[in-house]
Amino acid sequence: MLDIKALKLALEQLETERRISRSLLVDAIEQSLAAAYKKEYGKKGQVIRAHIDLDGGTFSFDQVKTVVDDTLVRFEEEPAAEDDEREHFNEEKHLLLEDAKIMKSDAKIGDELIFNLEPKDDFGRIAAQTAKQVIMQRIREAERTSIMDEFGSKEGDIVSGYIQKIDRGTVFIDFNRATGMLPPNEQIPGERYVRGARIRGYLYHVEESPRGVTLRLSRTHPKFLEKLFAFESPEIASGVVEIKAIAREPGSRSKIAVWTDDHNIDPVGSCVGQKGVRVSTVMNELGGEKIDIIEWSPEPEEFVRKSLSPAKVLSIDLNTEDHKATIEVTPDQLSLAIGKGGQNVRLAAKLTGWKIDIKGTEMELETVTENVEGNDFMSLKDLASTDETVENEANETDEVAEEVLQNDNEAVAAE
Repeated sequence: MLDIKALKLALEQLETERRISRSLLVDAIEQSLAAAYKKEYGKKGQVIRAHIDLDGGTFSFDQVKTVVDDTLVRFEEEPAAEDDEREHFNEEKHLLLEDAKIMKSDAKIGDELIFNLEPKDDFGRIAAQTAKQVIMQRIREAERTSIMDEFGSKEGDIVSGYIQKIDRGTVFIDFNRATGMLPPNEQIPGERYVRGARIRGYLYHVEESPRGVTLRLSRTHPKFLEKLFAFESPEIASGVVEIKAIAREPGSRSKIAVWTDDHNIDPVGSCVGQKGVRVSTVMNELGGEKIDIIEWSPEPEEFVRKSLSPAKVLSIDLNTEDHKATIEVTPDQLSLAIGKGGQNVRLAAKLTGWKIDIKGTEMELETVTENVEGNDFMSLKDLASTDETVENEANETDEVAEEVLQNDNEAVAAE
């Protein structure tokens, strides 16, 4: 009836391919055989257990009876109250203490006595189908538990897989034993996804459902940016340098505030890397998203000042009641402080948690220099992230150049 050798090979294959322990699989098969035996030959209330000996190549069936006192007998003979939850006595399931002591002298209430049953050569078609269903169900449960154990420990980390398909904007990612989902709202705007391509994402939720285990991924989560820097910077990975705050507009620009209590380590430099190699690697993973790295400060005024980098701030007036900061900059720094479409000040506000109001002021260049002298924030140019700053400055330069060229053309035409 049961080929132990073939079963052993199948168990080894399942253990290797699906990473399910052999003990769980054997337990599932034993329960299925016991259920099939009881369905075909058992009686009501009977407790049957199967045992498979893979090494010896044998299997057997046992009936289990629990030792009880005579209170269950009286319960069956007398009418029971509605709130009485005592169990009925069943001679197929229970064994009286006095009878149990005949078989086992030291038997006590609650003990289980085991009686060997005669194995049957043929369970029949219905019993075999029952055994198959129980085995498949237990294997699915064991596999689901194994996947949950594996990926549950990875929740909050970056995982990588291969793009399986794209359906209605949702990207499905294959992780061999589980499937990941990258919804449209968790995708970086402008990114293109190709089937079969390798992709990384932040695993923010592991969901178990009747259809299996689903991994919820994100590439826009602030933690994704933090974990990427942890991969590139040993100082962040070890906790020597800490990322205090992150503000992101995925696919466009981000600001992060870093800090360390070790005076021998430059927190900004540890994120930038030699010649900007570390921050460049992170930017490439994010599709060219520009990243401003500033040093966090416990002083709100200093933190807000640095958050507006690369713009140079003249003065800051903090209103602690409204949690509002009024910033003054020179006219030539106004556009840089606000940023394209207000992006720079918007990210600074998210990063610091302060409402920021920027005002331009007419001041002489010497005065501006005196006010900003000594600022120790690192500009985007120092971080190899100057594209947007350069673009703003280039646009202003182009406008001046066009005006000069137009004047020259008019002068030539007049001559």
